[in-house]
Amino acid sequence: MIRLFDLTLRLNGFPIKKAKAELDQIVHFSEEEYASFLEKKKKEIVAFHLKNNSFYAELAGNTIAENWEDLPILNKQNLQKPLEERLSKGYSKKNIYLNKTSGSSGTPFVFAKDKFSHALTWASNKMRFGWFGIDFNHSYQARFYGIPMDFIGYQKERLKDFLTHRFRFPVFDLSDAVLEKFLKKFKTKKFDYINGYTSSIVLFAKFLEQKNIILKEICPTLKACFVTSEMLFETDKKLLEKQFGIPIISEYGASELDLIAFENPKGEWQVNAETLFVEILDENNNVLPYGEEGKIVITSLFNKANPFIRYEIGDIGILDKKSTLQKPILQKLIGRTNDVAILPSGKKSPGLTFYYVTKSIIEDDGNVKEFIIKQMQLDTFEIEYVAEKELSSIQIQKIKEAIDLYLEPNLNFTFARKTVLERTNRGKLKQFKSYL
Repeated sequence: MIRLFDLTLRLNGFPIKKAKAELDQIVHFSEEEYASFLEKKKKEIVAFHLKNNSFYAELAGNTIAENWEDLPILNKQNLQKPLEERLSKGYSKKNIYLNKTSGSSGTPFVFAKDKFSHALTWASNKMRFGWFGIDFNHSYQARFYGIPMDFIGYQKERLKDFLTHRFRFPVFDLSDAVLEKFLKKFKTKKFDYINGYTSSIVLFAKFLEQKNIILKEICPTLKACFVTSEMLFETDKKLLEKQFGIPIISEYGASELDLIAFENPKGEWQVNAETLFVEILDENNNVLPYGEEGKIVITSLFNKANPFIRYEIGDIGILDKKSTLQKPILQKLIGRTNDVAILPSGKKSPGLTFYYVTKSIIEDDGNVKEFIIKQMQLDTFEIEYVAEKELSSIQIQKIKEAIDLYLEPNLNFTFARKTVLERTNRGKLKQFKSYL
């Protein structure tokens, strides 16, 4: 059988064979070999960008830092300038992989990867999906994602879907009538796995629950489901496992980097230590020990086209105490640093706290399909939700009592029932948004 996926990468100038050989070597290092590989790659990538990238040299103050910890922290605002000003010598739009971030963090930007670095990303993805018996060259994907609505963008995505052996379920309209059409496709197509945005896949699982359908029973070829881009709550994971009848695997990535962490067959969120170096820092940019919560800062060890050195991705997390240099484990991903609610008392609380508190109460009776929370003023929040019927006064009272208990009293909430919730242009659902 033609290995269409690998062939497509090669035809586009991405050396997948060379990348796979490099990755295989890294994966089989002993602990000692890996430690020296990491130090070497860190020094190499810094030296390369100081010499060949004026944007990074200026950021670093044109000095070669003796200590890794003295290197500057790169943030998304730094990167919001024309790509031409950030490209390294020897790279142009002709010999790079070019893309842009989704902008879900509020700071979208265009980024570049050199072709070997991008090939490594795909080699790494292939290896991780392979842990669950998925082969990009042959396995058929049910893809729950957005799609560009302009004619050229739409056709390009559909061609990519064909070449990468996937069928796309656009997620902008997830009404019951549309989900019924999704279900028919699962009855007629031999999908090997599901991949896509968490919120959309959870909504499909709720639809199946209403109909008392186990997906694996109507599509026996399914092996696994991979959810990405949005938080996966434990209750939702249990629902997916029950309604799909297959393993549910959670991934955490960023388009400008790679897969950052991927659930391994032992159920651990294994950090990608082959192409990335992940640190957890405190507010003063000091490195925190394993087990402590802080901001996630990532270095791309191979990308020469665009520097991502000590890059603050905008998320907060904890590396597990059992982590090692070669096998870091992400214990917890707490959410974006900009998804924080500031309360009248001065208390700061991750927006997801509201989501956790209200989620269990709202979803008790299965009426509410999904919801988002917006902070309109310091003490005023709006909950938008999709449901068969309005929330009852008892439910609203329960939510208010839970928020008083977990956050603080005297916060004002309004509830707005919607037919659909607003998603980003890529189809992501932003579960908390502050308008302060």
